Amino acid sequence: MKKCIDCIMRRKMFWLLVMVLYSVTVVGQDVNAGLLEANQKVRSYFAAGTQLLYAVGAIVGLIGAVKVFNKWNAGEPDTGRVAAAWFGSCVFLVVVTTVIRAFFGI
Repeated sequence: MKKCIDCIMRRKMFWLLVMVLYSVTVVGQDVNAGLLEANQKVRSYFAAGTQLLYAVGAIVGLIGAVKVFNKWNAGEPDTGRVAAAWFGSCVFLVVVTTVIRAFFGI
């Protein structure tokens, strides 16, 4: 019976040692290098994201132009309000993209 307790204690000590050594290797990685790599990756994706936002703005603008044109041809009275809303949404997309680019210095 004493032999089994010794075996269990040895196993526990072995796994404790393995976990401590594993945690030391994980913590031992350079945090600054990881942050710099993440920063570089985000900055590399930003140009594609900017182009995507400009494309979405163009599509929203075309859809809005068609809707406003249909309302104008139908003679509906709130055409100006709808046109201002669609135009405002397109301008918002472009301004947000520009502000984010300027804020992050990209």
